[in-house]
Amino acid sequence: MGTGHGSVKFVLVFSLWTGGPKQPVVKDPDPWFAVDKLEHFAASLIIQSWAHTTFRARGAGYAQASWGAAAVTATAGIGKELWDRHHHGDFSYRDLTADGIGLVSGAVMMRRIDR
Repeated sequence: MGTGHGSVKFVLVFSLWTGGPKQPVVKDPDPWFAVDKLEHFAASLIIQSWAHTTFRARGAGYAQASWGAAAVTATAGIGKELWDRHHHGDFSYRDLTADGIGLVSGAVMMRRIDR
């Protein structure tokens, strides 16, 4: 185990010392934490609260307004992603997740306001 073993040790030590072989950094094209996700969240929260308030102003009961607003909000979010896929070629489940979190947050907010 003469020079071959020493070479392997050297390569291992050198690799550890320098941080190992460098992998190319691949940027996530659809990051979870981005301004785009905040926009989806905020838009869905606003649509949910606006639709709930509109249904209530037109005489709907709380449950009807809540479910109706959820349908309007979900339709807007899904419609936006279908439009993106058709016009830009990108459909994002992460955007839909942000939409869903905004929808639920808006529903919870309206529950706290409209008892």
